[in-house]
Formats: sequence, structure tokens, C-alpha cells
Amino acid sequence: MESSSEVVIDLAHTRDASAILALQRAAYQSEAEKYGDLLIPPLVQTESELADEIRTVLVLKAVSGRRIVGSVRGSKHGTTVSIGRLIVQPDLQGRGVGTKLMAAIEASFPNTDRFELFTGHLSEDNLRLYRHLGYEEFKRQPVSDKLTLVFMQKRNLPQE
Repeated sequence: MESSSEVVIDLAHTRDASAILALQRAAYQSEAEKYGDLLIPPLVQTESELADEIRTVLVLKAVSGRRIVGSVRGSKHGTTVSIGRLIVQPDLQGRGVGTKLMAAIEASFPNTDRFELFTGHLSEDNLRLYRHLGYEEFKRQPVSDKLTLVFMQKRNLPQE
């Protein structure tokens, strides 16, 4: 059984786009079903679009053995870092991989004031994880009658 201690976090490269996209589709399938929308952006993103994203924002991957088992993205806008598409192989969720990815993406941006992310209002596991990691809700934005985005933030306190 794999655990987060056997997972290495590393920088993703464009050659990882296919594997990350396959993982993204597996990880977001349950989210799409939860909201009754199989056309959510993570499920319709193309490999070419993901490769372009890897070239323009920081994309980290979690690797266990030779297999990519997670990923997360971050980009800085002024003094805020937007974190997105935290994904973990469905059979490894709840074992610390997401927490390890979040710690790594936050550590990659030491000179920022705040981290921001969003998730769907019905995504209780995501909301619980982000709250556990110190994120607080600051805004809700209705997208449709089935989906409201919950925006969360975490202040980056200076290290002493």
C-alpha cells in the first residue's frame, strides 16, 4: 500500500502532460457526476492545452515509483498565488498526497502574501482538506443552479 511518505514531489514537464491529463480525468470524474456536468473544464482540457499550461505556470507532480499519482498548479498574480487543479489518483485519496502537494506548491512561492483557490460547494472532502490546511472561505460565486464556487484563501505568514 502506497503512502505519502513514498511519494516524491517534483516539477512537471511537458512530457508529463498525457499522464497528468489521464489522472486529471480520473480524479475529476466524481466531481462531474456530483454536479451533473460531464463537460467541466478539467474533463475537456486537451493534452496540448495542458502542455501549454505546464510551460506557463508552475505545475508539480507527485510520483510514486514511476507513476504520476497527483498534481497541482500555481501561478502568481501580484502578491497572490492562485492554486488550482489539485488532483490525486482516486485510490490514493485520503493518504496525504494532496497535503504533500499543497505544502510543496505553497513552499514554491515563499515571497507572496496570500494563496487563493476554489472548489465546488458540494465537494466536502476538498473543503475539509483546505480548511485543515488553514484556508478560509471568503466568497461564493454561483455558476449555475447546480454549482456554486467556494473561494478560499490563506495568508502566507513570514517564516521566523
